[in-house]
Amino acid sequence: MAGVLVSALLDQLTSIFAEKAKQEIELVVGVDEEVRKLEDNLRMIQAVLEDAEKRQMTEAAVKLWLGKLKDTSYLMDDVLDEWNTELIKARIQEEEKEEENAESSHARKKTKVSFSMIPSPSSWLRPVHKLRMRDGFAHEIKDLSGKLDELFKERVGFGFRLYGGTTVVERPTTTSLVDVSKICGRGKEREELVSNLLGKDSQEEKSPHVISLIGMGGMGKTTLAQLAYNRDDVRAHFEMPIWVCVSDPFDQIRVAKAIIESIERKSPNISELQNLLGRICDLIRGKKFFLVLDDVWSEKPNDWEPFELALKFGAQGSRILITTRKEGVAKMVNSAYTMNLEVLSNEDSWLICSQMASVDRDDEQLGKLGRELANKCKGLPLAAKILGIVMGGQRSRQKWKNILDSNLWELEDVRIGVLGPFLFSYNELPSAIKQCFLYCASFPKDYRFSRNELVHEWMAHGYLGSESNMEDTGERYFEKLVMHSFFQDFKQDDNDDDKIIRCHMHDMIHDFAQFMSTNECITIDGDKELGTDCKSARHLTLELKEETQFPESIYSAKNLRTLFLRTPYFGRMVFSSALFQHLTCLRSLNLKDSSFEKLPNEVEKLKHLRLLNLSCSNITELPEMMCNLCNLQTLDISGCGEIRKLPQGMGKLIKLRHLLIDECEELTEPFPKGIGRLSSLRTLERFVIGGINNTGECKLGELKNLVHLKGYLGIEGLQNVTDVQEAENAQLKNKIHLRNLRLEFGGQAEEDDEEDEEDRRGENDELVLNALEPHPELESLWIYEISSQ
Repeated sequence: MAGVLVSALLDQLTSIFAEKAKQEIELVVGVDEEVRKLEDNLRMIQAVLEDAEKRQMTEAAVKLWLGKLKDTSYLMDDVLDEWNTELIKARIQEEEKEEENAESSHARKKTKVSFSMIPSPSSWLRPVHKLRMRDGFAHEIKDLSGKLDELFKERVGFGFRLYGGTTVVERPTTTSLVDVSKICGRGKEREELVSNLLGKDSQEEKSPHVISLIGMGGMGKTTLAQLAYNRDDVRAHFEMPIWVCVSDPFDQIRVAKAIIESIERKSPNISELQNLLGRICDLIRGKKFFLVLDDVWSEKPNDWEPFELALKFGAQGSRILITTRKEGVAKMVNSAYTMNLEVLSNEDSWLICSQMASVDRDDEQLGKLGRELANKCKGLPLAAKILGIVMGGQRSRQKWKNILDSNLWELEDVRIGVLGPFLFSYNELPSAIKQCFLYCASFPKDYRFSRNELVHEWMAHGYLGSESNMEDTGERYFEKLVMHSFFQDFKQDDNDDDKIIRCHMHDMIHDFAQFMSTNECITIDGDKELGTDCKSARHLTLELKEETQFPESIYSAKNLRTLFLRTPYFGRMVFSSALFQHLTCLRSLNLKDSSFEKLPNEVEKLKHLRLLNLSCSNITELPEMMCNLCNLQTLDISGCGEIRKLPQGMGKLIKLRHLLIDECEELTEPFPKGIGRLSSLRTLERFVIGGINNTGECKLGELKNLVHLKGYLGIEGLQNVTDVQEAENAQLKNKIHLRNLRLEFGGQAEEDDEEDEEDRRGENDELVLNALEPHPELESLWIYEISSQ
């Protein structure tokens, strides 16, 4: 999505060119005029992007223009990020120098050294005049500004409309009419729905009684509602059947008129909502009605509340059936019963295909091939219906085999038929969430998504903005995609209000995401050479299915921002250091479950890297040079059972927000000094304290500035704390986002305890424990191995 890229660039410019530092930057770079022009052009282009991104679906020239804009934006992002990286490095060097001066002058006692909060980006600009940018940097800025200027001029020829709010997408209108003889499958769901519609009246039953059918586009919600609506026993049970296609937007007056017209068989000559609702009350008063509200999108309570009040005038036993793609709608209408439609079985998919193709389902010649074709629909009724029509027009074994060997999305009829329903859900998403959805195409099919993993990946690519609460933004985006039925097969956390922690994406939805992202997200077999498309790819999943040399052909994909390496075997593989010399644009490097034992020092060349996932790999040691990745936000080494210590320079990773070290059994050595400088940390599951006389190890007081820590924290080595003031300096009472805390005093202190000092140590442990004083909102506290009895 070009819109997200442009917004990210404007955020970068706002950060870098703060007013107080602008003159100094101009003196160093000498391109201030070009940068101002660049920023102005970006803002003007941003104003027309919504129209451009919608028109690219039907206008090839617009799609080409957007492609050039994206390529230029990616290049600009790399250049500006390199500039910002130099500013960060300068700030790190300045802080290290200040720290050395403070220690040498004995301004503070060693045990009370605390580190200042990392300044805001605007303050990083103060030492800019000392920076020495590489040769050619100014030329690159001018060159990119020129390219953007050309795109700015080209936009005039397209006549783009300026952004003017949300564009209404016209959706097809549904009716209650259905040919029951042509409907297959969903037998169990039919009976479940009808049973709820015909349930016995109860004086305690909530009125109105709302039933919601939820499912992604093409899942058959409307068809199931039509089948129930036209059942003889259902029609006989209710005095007043009413069908209304609501669609989007939720037009209250139109919906109210449609309800009245469905009852009276004529359009009401009323235009005020108040009078329309009054008429509905009169018509349904004391009557047992069955109202179907099909294709509801709005989650705004104000849209629904007037109807909820009016529909209470119906008789006990009345039913309202709502079909929607969004769980938020079902919650908004206070559904008494909710049905989430799942995918069809392979047999039901073949039943639909064979019926639409007018082929006997037991046909010996075509049956086996037909079943294989039906399986490609992955249980999506709409896809099975459209594929069946295509098969009916090409009724020969060879033609069916050709379809089987092709990508369904290459078939125009399938693409047009299935694309439409998905586009409705997709187009309703804000631009930033669209980009987050499309990024999911960079993962393999059937991948088990982790909620946190997705949020961290989105954050690494700048999709969540640059504000301090990026994780909260990512959580909202994830929930939005869930509500729009883009994910399924949820695993929930029983201990956290059933929060979704893992999920799948339906294969058809994954295909749709890949189709919409064009050639940006690629998955390839490592045995194949990278093609032209892969050379321009931004996100690559590379699957190495057997022990082999690392494929050098990957080095041609120099624009990659994501590399997800999958090695599903148990052999050993050595990383080629050349990888880091060629793929220098990477923002995310995922080596999860890989067989690599060592990460080369050349990893420091990935200066743009935000996420490094080494979880459950064979890595035995983290290289010291890794600490030069000053943009790193997420480091995941969870499940790396052979790593014994963290690199000494960890304190230089001042942008780090998540240090994931769960299940690192051998990681027992004290953490290095400087952890306290990582004031952006949100996740730190363990904190291992060093001995009092070991100057290179961290002390308890370094927790002071880690005020953003969330969730769980385990503090180990508390027996090494001899000064109660150090415990007070940790200021656990200010860690208001911590929910679970584990305190360990176990093990032997730095010096062997004599028997006559056992009591002294026990007393000290108690004093330290009392001084830690966690905040009162803590949900659980574990304390281990206190020496005193």
